[in-house]
Amino acid sequence: MYLPLYDRAGLNGVTIGGISVGATFGFLLLAGYVFVRHSQRKTAKVALFTENSIELSNQDESGSVVYETSGSSGSASATGLIGIMVGKSVEFSYQEIAKATNNFSSNNKIGQGGFGAVYYAELRGQKTAIKKMDIEASQEFLAELKVLTHVHHLNLVRLIGYCVEGSLFLVYEYINNGNLSHHLRSSDPLPWSTRVQIALDSARGLEYIHEHTVPVYIHRDVKSLNILIDKSFHAKVADFGLSKLIEVGNASLNTRLVGTFGYMSPEYAQYGITSPKIDVYAFGVVLYELISAKNAVLKTGDQSVAESKGLVSLFEKSLRRPDAVDDLRNLVDPRLGENYPIESVFKMAQLARACTQDDPQLRPTMRSIVVALMTLSSSDDQDCDVAFDLPDNQTIINLLSGR
Repeated sequence: MYLPLYDRAGLNGVTIGGISVGATFGFLLLAGYVFVRHSQRKTAKVALFTENSIELSNQDESGSVVYETSGSSGSASATGLIGIMVGKSVEFSYQEIAKATNNFSSNNKIGQGGFGAVYYAELRGQKTAIKKMDIEASQEFLAELKVLTHVHHLNLVRLIGYCVEGSLFLVYEYINNGNLSHHLRSSDPLPWSTRVQIALDSARGLEYIHEHTVPVYIHRDVKSLNILIDKSFHAKVADFGLSKLIEVGNASLNTRLVGTFGYMSPEYAQYGITSPKIDVYAFGVVLYELISAKNAVLKTGDQSVAESKGLVSLFEKSLRRPDAVDDLRNLVDPRLGENYPIESVFKMAQLARACTQDDPQLRPTMRSIVVALMTLSSSDDQDCDVAFDLPDNQTIINLLSGR
């Protein structure tokens, strides 16, 4: 039995309508699936950074973790950087960074560190240095991002921005004159006055993170490689990937061992005890490098019986002798010839010796070190008005009087 024509047409309309509804429902299901998968990936990305951010977050008086986020449109949570204030930093896209570095060409590569390679690039009209880090280095990435978005000082390298696509990227101002280690071993020796200025600049940067932030920061990898030199031969402290936070009132804490051999203080190398005084010790080693242009760890003897010896022990042996000033001449960078004031060199060596005392309580603070270096770099005592603790005051008096 055949249906009337209009009934067949009505049936076809119902069928077509059902198919349309089914197709729409299927599309919605597919869109929902894609959204859920995207949300899961995004949540996993957030979880990755959140897990590593807890250690770096501040705590309130009750001991609860206090997370900080950007005040602008939730950009911190969008990138998974929970616990990090990124409001003062620019977020770059991977495509923008890849294009600026010529797809990370070897011609753009200007350095290689423990946590990744560094590339030169011009981004949005600025000359920059881009550190590319593996995803496994997320803790170091977060540490450096947290420090450099909270602290701003003339003698600390400036963070411009970051990217968290594919790999982890930190974008810094480009310092165009290399690092201190390179200059100390290059064919063109630094004049003594420049070395004193570099020491003072570096000390001011470290003093800022030790004395003028709450909580204070510890660099934990102070060395000549991490002191960058600009075109005017002023210094900026760089590479905060190992930085640690210390709450006000806590003099020290125990932590996992990181850093560079030759610069590690005894209490840190043996027991993992961390305080600002481990940076002071490492800075003392840098002062010895500035005097001698030698490496922090020296190889002695021939190749068959080569032994390692620290720069600290080499200077300590000379400074203990009755004729310390004369013996010190043998340790001064020979490329300086006679173009240095031995009294200034001796006082810097004495300051380095104070910084590298085995007992951290006997080491001066970075604030006192700045005072001593200001005195060495200028005879104008009007600039030397920084307050410091009484024990350090006596230390500085002894240093400047040659005792």
